Parts: sequence; structure tokens; C-alpha cells
Amino acid sequence: MHPPSGVLLDVDGTLVDSNDAHAQAWVRALAEAGISVPFERVRALIGKGGDKLLPEAAGIDPDSPQGKSISKRRGEIFQKDFLPSLKPFPGAKELLVRMKREGLRLAVASSAKEDELKGLLRVCGADELIEASTSSDDADNSKPDPDIVHAALDRIGLPAEEVILLGDTPYDVEAAGRAGVKVVALRCGGWSDADLAGALAIHDSPEDLLAHFEESPFARSKSH
Repeated sequence: MHPPSGVLLDVDGTLVDSNDAHAQAWVRALAEAGISVPFERVRALIGKGGDKLLPEAAGIDPDSPQGKSISKRRGEIFQKDFLPSLKPFPGAKELLVRMKREGLRLAVASSAKEDELKGLLRVCGADELIEASTSSDDADNSKPDPDIVHAALDRIGLPAEEVILLGDTPYDVEAAGRAGVKVVALRCGGWSDADLAGALAIHDSPEDLLAHFEESPFARSKSH
């Protein structure tokens, strides 16, 4: 393939070590509503938006008063108790700087809520480097539906074939595939290579991808 012109970035589990925190916030918000859901069940669904997670994890309609209340409470718990202590994965900002140096245009394609996304982007320094971002507020349907990927392509102004999505979940791989976008996946979000089947390449982390950047699909100094 020819080197890309742009990169669509997932954030949670890709640039910021936040997947467990999201799962814990959901478990606590559900528990406060009197609903006990195992952490493991919720954790396996992180990467999807709340519109998909709630019905799959707990059988709750996200548009019902109960669903809206739980979603709102989850956001409060995440922002107050988890976001302030989150860390970027090693090499996250350095990887984005390298991508920019290669002339790649960077846009965010995240299932996070817009107010949470701003904090997450600050955690990894991406707020200084991206030229566009999309959140769950920009899409009717969250990952693995392709809406967010389409929205990010519109924002960055590039066709699907000139872009690679960097993500960490099978939902990233599916959403990108449905939008005609290729994927490079990272294991740091907690999924196995089998879960990430369909990705062009799989690396351990941002740091690992940075160390092998010249051989990666992102390198623009040579064709692949």
C-alpha cells in the first residue's frame, strides 16, 4: 500500500491507559442504581459507546430515564474519580510528534463523550497536535458502527483510502473496516491478536510502534 496522508486516532486504550477506569466507572454507576454487573463483562465492551454497552451489559435501554441517569452518573464518576489520575501510555505523545514530522494529518475518532475527550487529549498531549476531533456527540451510532470514522474523515478532509486508523479494540477494527479505512492496532488496550484480526499490523504500544516506525504502514519515506 502507499503511505497514508492522515491518521485517525482512537484515544482510550490506544494513547491513554483508561480502559479499566471506564469499566470501573460503569460498574459503580450500575451498582448505585442497584444493578450488579461483573467488571469482566463490562470490560469486554469498552471501546463501544454507552448506547451499545448498557443494553449488552445490563439489558438497559440507553434512551430510557434509567439509562440516561446511569450514563450521566458514569460520566461524573469517571471525570471526578478516574480522569485526574490517568496516564498516557509511554511514547504516546512522541509517536504523535513523529507522525506530524512525517507530514501526516492527525484527527481523533473516539467513542468518548466530548467533555471527557478534552481531558483525555490533554493527558496524552494530543490536544497540541491534532487538527480535528470527533466524539460520540458527532455520531448517531457509536463503534463498531462506522459513523464516527466517517465523521472524522469529513473533518480531516481525506478519502478513506488515504487514512489509517490507530486503535486498540475489535470495535475499532470493525468500525474502520466498515468505513473502508485500514487499521493498525495496539495490544495495550487489553485485546489479543485474535481479537484484532483484520489489522494491517499489531504492536504492543505507542512506544513499540514508534520504535518500529520505519517498518510500519505509517512511514512515508518509502512505499510498502
